[in-house]
Amino acid sequence: MPSPCSGRAAPLASRLDRLDEGWRPRLEDLLAAGVAAGADLVEVFLERNDQLTVLAEQERITSVSPVMGCGAGIRVFHGHCDGFAATNDLSGPALMTALEQALGMVGLCRSARAGAWPGLTALRDYGVGKEQWRKACPTVPDSAERLREATAALERHGRRLQARRASYGRDWQEVLVAASDGAFARDLRFHQTTGLTLLAADRDHRAAVSRRDGRADDPHFLANWPVEDVAVSACRSAGKMLYADVVKAGDYPVVLANRFGGVIFHEACGHLLETTQVERGSTPFADKLGHAIAHPAVTAVDEGLSPNSFGSMAMDDEGMTPQRTVLIQDGVLQRFLSDRAGQMRTGHPRTGSGRRQNHRFAAASRMRNTFIAPGLHKPADLIASIDHGLYCKQMGGGSVGPTGQFNFAVEEAYWIENGRLREDKPVKGATLIGDAETVLPRISMCADDNALAAGFCGSVSGSVYVTVGQPHIKVDHMTIGGR
Repeated sequence: MPSPCSGRAAPLASRLDRLDEGWRPRLEDLLAAGVAAGADLVEVFLERNDQLTVLAEQERITSVSPVMGCGAGIRVFHGHCDGFAATNDLSGPALMTALEQALGMVGLCRSARAGAWPGLTALRDYGVGKEQWRKACPTVPDSAERLREATAALERHGRRLQARRASYGRDWQEVLVAASDGAFARDLRFHQTTGLTLLAADRDHRAAVSRRDGRADDPHFLANWPVEDVAVSACRSAGKMLYADVVKAGDYPVVLANRFGGVIFHEACGHLLETTQVERGSTPFADKLGHAIAHPAVTAVDEGLSPNSFGSMAMDDEGMTPQRTVLIQDGVLQRFLSDRAGQMRTGHPRTGSGRRQNHRFAAASRMRNTFIAPGLHKPADLIASIDHGLYCKQMGGGSVGPTGQFNFAVEEAYWIENGRLREDKPVKGATLIGDAETVLPRISMCADDNALAAGFCGSVSGSVYVTVGQPHIKVDHMTIGGR
């Protein structure tokens, strides 16, 4: 029998097709070798994954993309430096070679002497009971049928549609983490996502609308996807935006809707509260612990605990159990998100936030479920407080600079006039422009309707599953790009 992910023959003791307790001897050999070479800490991340994406355009399935793989990432810490090497060959010699490469990056060499090392602790297995998820997940024919139902629903409910697309993705991942501080933990993760996109057009008028949802640890997510409701919502938005006026550029009070409205806080501020940014000196908040950085109305949280949320996990990718981390309390900065490297280099304690896309990336401090906490107001109170401003119902894409400067497109927006939401006055082409340091003190009201939305976040350790969220919030004034 070949060893996992390798075409080489392997001895009986190396036939390890599961990431579990059976890996203990090999992992302890690797970690002991790293410690004997002089490393302060050695970490091994093992992974197996099974991914599938399916795309429907109009009535046809145009893409089916399965991906399966496995591999290991080995990281060595020495002083304030670290070395990382990855391999998709899980044989013993290949793993030792990867260790030697990582050691060499920090100026260490593998020693012939055996090091004194107490070994791994008892395995913490968070994957127990999750094995059936993979068997229960939708098949390719099941997925294709649901996507065709979705594009057909868009056709029934939409008008003047030029393009209809529906997508489905699933990601099953088994991970095993071992480190020379004794950490030894295993987990199974299962994420699924759906998406609808449509383009409506009439002569010179255009409207592009999308809807995306996702869920973790729920094999029945696709079967329960409310296709009709999502299609009706998307088509209604497209109908309103198709003939909407282009927004006039200016500086306005703004109300941002809940759910995906939280993407601005995630992108413009959340990344600046990761120790990855503190290490680089690229966050303006590095020396602001205990100081006010936002309006007193703002409390912000990052956690990995909410059931079925995209950013939740039983353990992070360094084997630590997640926490509920209050980042900002009543406007005052309380904590940073920290991983192993962040703690070693900045002194900020780990928060269970070490995350990576897969074994090819070293873990870094990353957000999980990040949201502004609910306040005491009703959404109508925020709108009633504005004489003339903009209501942003659906956010689109955008970009963020290294120190929090941002611009985000608004997919669906309406004017607020004399304290009333004018749904008869839709506007399009709005772009929200600003930076975290300026905008956070201007969030003066938070409603009581906090809601979360699934998303993806790209950074130094790849693309990871996250949740963004907030209640309706009022920003006293923002720069709006338009015509």
